[in-house]
Amino acid sequence: MPKPPSKRNKATSAASSDSTLSHDQDLEDISLQENPALATINVTAVEVPELTEQEISDRLHLERKVERAFFEAGKALTELRDRRLYRSTHKTFEEYCRGRFSYTYRHVNYLIAGSKIVDNIKMGTNSSQNESQDEMGTNSSQILPTSEVQVRPLAKLEPQQQPEAWQQAVEQAEGKVPSGRIVKDVVQQIMERTKVPNTYQIGEVCQILAKDNPELRGKGGCWCIVNHVGEFSCTVKTWDGEYTVGLQHLKSFNYLPAECEQMRVICDRINQVYSGGLEESVQKFLEMLGKVNCAYLTALEEKLLGVLESEIRV
Repeated sequence: MPKPPSKRNKATSAASSDSTLSHDQDLEDISLQENPALATINVTAVEVPELTEQEISDRLHLERKVERAFFEAGKALTELRDRRLYRSTHKTFEEYCRGRFSYTYRHVNYLIAGSKIVDNIKMGTNSSQNESQDEMGTNSSQILPTSEVQVRPLAKLEPQQQPEAWQQAVEQAEGKVPSGRIVKDVVQQIMERTKVPNTYQIGEVCQILAKDNPELRGKGGCWCIVNHVGEFSCTVKTWDGEYTVGLQHLKSFNYLPAECEQMRVICDRINQVYSGGLEESVQKFLEMLGKVNCAYLTALEEKLLGVLESEIRV
């Protein structure tokens, strides 16, 4: 009578079969690695549904909000500042912006100036086009700035020049929103084309005209002494330091040489007291002296300045 097969043999046979399959699979994997062209890639097609008319409308509306974010911020900050809506919690607008939004004063000024430039661009473009406007008040085909950095270079131009400069930048960007670098290059070209010789001289006394330039915020009306004459700007010294100011932001007082020298001495004296780090009330007095519109100090102003000078020598 024949003996039944051993269970051990079955196990061995099964193991041998598994080993063969595993070995074949390894060879196949190695073959695929050596020749990736033999690999089969299964791609499952995914149908992407088209946007509905409502979704298209929602997308355009939300994109407008993103594009206008800095513009709306500048508008809101302007109203907060002009209406002094911060006065219940903060002494100054600068303190309010720093405490409420963690914005530096310079950043706030850039946003405010940027919103005004966008208004100039819109007005300049709308006056030359007769197209339907959307609910945001802009032409449907109008390309507007999407960040403050893109319009910052335009602050160097007069308001009536800004729309033309922006349109040139859009054309250079092939109909898209131009980068800040493109806008800067266009502005530089316009300035070179309309270049006015720099006739200011070292030691000349001038008045600073801010003209919505955020970098000159608080310096409008200050007198200054020209220290360096550049191609498109001058380096000037004021009661609280040195600044680089564009030619369009300066106006000469046309003082005589002796008067200019007298103002230079006064400027040095005020600056020395300011560097002494006295109280804020003293700085307000120095700022007032930095905006006098004559080539001398009154007897009382001279006396007060002398007292402050003696104070910092103690």
